[in-house]
Amino acid sequence: MSTFEDLAASRREWIDEVLKPWCRQAPRSGLLKAESEWEDIAGKVDPEVTLWTWAWSRFPDLVHDEMAGVNETREVRVKLANGNSASGYPDGRQSRRGQLVLLGSNERDRADHGPWSIDEIAGVIAL
Repeated sequence: MSTFEDLAASRREWIDEVLKPWCRQAPRSGLLKAESEWEDIAGKVDPEVTLWTWAWSRFPDLVHDEMAGVNETREVRVKLANGNSASGYPDGRQSRRGQLVLLGSNERDRADHGPWSIDEIAGVIAL
């Protein structure tokens, strides 16, 4: 690498080809370890905006390309690894550090659902 531009391009490539894919598949325990060292790993960026958004992006219907964190604007159905499922709107304030909380979505069901660890979630579909 002979120029700063080459160095910056190399860093962007590492983020896109190594760091983001790792976040999309890592277990919550690994993500929590990474969060504690995030400034050393990723630089001076907020883990909520990067690490956790990239981790949640393993479920494309749960995120929005232009927003950090979980997408609170559309109802989703979460299917858990144990076979259970729940529907509601993701709550960005309560969904922290790899745990998802849904707000009930209808008159009969106003209760919150969760929290569920990212490891417990088998899939998410937008309704």
